[in-house]
Amino acid sequence: MMDFEENKGVFGPSQVQQPGGTQGQDSRAMRYPDTGQVQTRTGGKGTGWRIFWGIVLAFSVLANVGLFFIVVGLVALFSVGQSRAYNEAVIEEGPRLSKIVVLSIAGEINSEQSENVHRQLREAREDRSIKGLIIRVNSPGGTISDSDGIYREIQKYRQETGKPVVAFMQGVAASGAYYASVACDKIVAEPTVITGSIGVLMRHFVFQELLEHKLGILPVILTEGKKKDWPSSFKSPSEEELQYLREKVLLPAHERFMEVVAEGRQGSLTLREVKDMADGGVLGAKEAVEKKLIDEVGYLDDAIKVSKTLAGIGKARVVEYRRVFSLSSLLSSRNNSVLKFDLNTLQELCTPQVLYLWSAY
Repeated sequence: MMDFEENKGVFGPSQVQQPGGTQGQDSRAMRYPDTGQVQTRTGGKGTGWRIFWGIVLAFSVLANVGLFFIVVGLVALFSVGQSRAYNEAVIEEGPRLSKIVVLSIAGEINSEQSENVHRQLREAREDRSIKGLIIRVNSPGGTISDSDGIYREIQKYRQETGKPVVAFMQGVAASGAYYASVACDKIVAEPTVITGSIGVLMRHFVFQELLEHKLGILPVILTEGKKKDWPSSFKSPSEEELQYLREKVLLPAHERFMEVVAEGRQGSLTLREVKDMADGGVLGAKEAVEKKLIDEVGYLDDAIKVSKTLAGIGKARVVEYRRVFSLSSLLSSRNNSVLKFDLNTLQELCTPQVLYLWSAY
């Protein structure tokens, strides 16, 4: 509690004589010795509490103002993430109305990667100042459907806009990544790139030994139709099952791969020539040029020159799409980084994967 100390030389006792000779209550009166006048003083305790609550109110106002600005900032972050997914980082200065944009395919190709490419191409369609695209590829490939989806998206962009697209390979651009690259007008690769790997990979886990001999679990599976559970994660496949999978799954996917390469490299390779080298093996950049899988060896500067030539322009502003930071994307990435093991995860482990993937990656 807050109070003020009384000055013994000024204040009277707890009760003071009021003017008129009456005895009153304690009024905290102060008598001036020279004049004999009495000045009434308000209670000290009330003044202290008013100061205290004033401070509390001031802090409350400041806290609410700060909270308001935080909410406004969060809304702005969400709005930016939704209205524009990418910023433009300038690689080479040039006319703003004559632009070449660099997009990226990086890492294993999956549904997230395919959707990312789709969003980049959609944003590029809306920019009329773009004269050409460069697809920067650094990937070992991935799922068949997503590799094919990226290939189709690039084809659609070329057909709908009539603008040239150049693939620029870095590091590894093999299997499904090469599959996607042949949708471009030209392919430029760094001298150290690993590419090719025209083939199909199928893999799945067999848990029979673990379940039966280690955990004592015996799975029971009932089917109608002999081939319904081919392949199964709960028993080793027979030779008949493996042959069936080759004929029904691997061969059609391999044929599709070779046809796409022959179509994309039309004028450079025939289907027969593609089949002769479609053994799943990888090639270096120099050998890939010799076998006409790519057009030339070079760096990003060379890919930019090729893009300008195809677009029929002498100068261009070259930019690269970079993801805009947003709170929603941050929270999404954190959620994806958490290791989860549930029924869906178990189902994924038991489901065979058919891939356009260089498995040495």
